[in-house]
Amino acid sequence: MKIIISHPTSNQNNRAVLNGFLKAKLIYQFKTAIAIFPNTFLFKLSLFGPFKELNRRLFNEDLFPFTSTRPVKEFSRLLFNRLGFFDLTKHEVGAFSVDAVYKDVDKSVAFKLKKAVSHGVKAVYAYEDGACYSFEEAKKHNISCLYDLPIGYWKTARKLLGEEMEKWPEWKATLHGFRDSEIKLKRKDKELALADHIFVASSFTKKTLESYHGKLAPIHVIPYGFPEVIKNRVYAIENRPIKLLFVGGLSQRKGIANMFEAVGNLKEKVELTVVGRKSTENCEALNKALQNHKWITSMPHDQVLKTMQEHDVLLFPSLFEGFGLVITEAMSQGTPVITTDRTAGPDLITHDKNGWIVEAGSTTALQGCIENLINSPNKIIEAGKLAMETARNRPWDTYGVQLAEKIKSLNL
Repeated sequence: MKIIISHPTSNQNNRAVLNGFLKAKLIYQFKTAIAIFPNTFLFKLSLFGPFKELNRRLFNEDLFPFTSTRPVKEFSRLLFNRLGFFDLTKHEVGAFSVDAVYKDVDKSVAFKLKKAVSHGVKAVYAYEDGACYSFEEAKKHNISCLYDLPIGYWKTARKLLGEEMEKWPEWKATLHGFRDSEIKLKRKDKELALADHIFVASSFTKKTLESYHGKLAPIHVIPYGFPEVIKNRVYAIENRPIKLLFVGGLSQRKGIANMFEAVGNLKEKVELTVVGRKSTENCEALNKALQNHKWITSMPHDQVLKTMQEHDVLLFPSLFEGFGLVITEAMSQGTPVITTDRTAGPDLITHDKNGWIVEAGSTTALQGCIENLINSPNKIIEAGKLAMETARNRPWDTYGVQLAEKIKSLNL
C-alpha cells in the first residue's frame, strides 16, 4: 500500500509520522511547501542570518526521493512577513496567507491523484485546512481519505471559549479563536465529511467531535511521543517556595487567568515564571498580572527544556488543547505537570502518580492541587521520577510506528 502524505508547513508530529511511514514503506509522496535536506543549497543558505528560519524545514535525508514541494507562496509569506507587508499575509484574504499556502499544496496534491492511482496509491493522509481539494478528488478515484485533526473541533472551541468570555470579560482581548470566516468553517466540516478515517492525538480532541452535526468516520486516538529523557535530574525543594513554570501563548485559552489568580492567592509560598508571547497588547488584566511574576517572552527550544529542569512543576491549565506538547516536554525533563481534562493530560498522566489532572476552568481545583504540593513537596519528586519513566516508554518514534501500524491494519 502506498500513501501520499501532505502537510504544507510540517511540524514535529508530522515528522514523526513521516519517519513511521518510511519505516513501514508506506510513502509514495510527501507534499509540502518547503523542504530542506542536508548538503543541499537551501541547507547551506539556512545557516546564515535571515535564512536561519528555514532550518525548521530540515528533513530526514531518506525522505528526499519522495518529497515534492510548492515553495513560491510559502517563501513569499515568510519574506513579506519579515518586510512588514502584512496585508499580503493577512488571515485568509492575503495572497500569501497561511490559508493560501495550504490551499496551494492541497490543490497540487489533488491535481496529481489521477496519475497516482496507476502507481498503486491507496490513500491520502492530510491535515486540517489542507485536505478539502485532495479529498474531493480522491473520492473520484476510490482513494481513501485519512484525516489528521491536530486540535479540537471548531464548534466545540467556540462554545467553550465563548463561555470564557462571559466568565472573564477582562481577558476577552486574549481570545482569538473567532477569526475564521463561515467559508473556512464550512470547509473544515467538508473535510471531516469526506474523511474515511480520522486520527487525533488525544481523547479530548475526539470528544470535541461530538459537536459535529453529521455522521463521522471512525476516530483513532494515537498520542504523540515524548522527547529524549534527561539523564540526571536533581531535586532540591526543601525550605523554599515551590518553583512553578508556565510555557505557552498568553491567552485565556490556556487558562492563564485561573493560573494567575490561583498563584496570587498563594503569595510567598510559590514563585511563578512565565515563558510566552502576549496574544495582545490590549489586555490590562494580562499586563498587570505579568508585573507580579518573572516573564520571558521567548527562548530557544533547548533553553526551554533547561528552564523546565530548573523548576519544580509545570502549570498547563489549558481550556482547549488538541494535545499540549509542553506536557511531554516537561515530563521528559523530570518536571511533573498540573494540567486539565481538556488536554492530552488524561491520556498520559495518572492523577497524583506521574502528574495531576484538574478540572478545566476551576481556579479552586488548580489552587488546591498546588497547595497540596506545598504541604507535601516530596510528591513532586515522586511524580517527576514517574514522569520520566512514562516518557522513556513512549519516545517520539513510537507515535509514527503506531500510526503506520494502525493504517496498515485498516486494509484500505
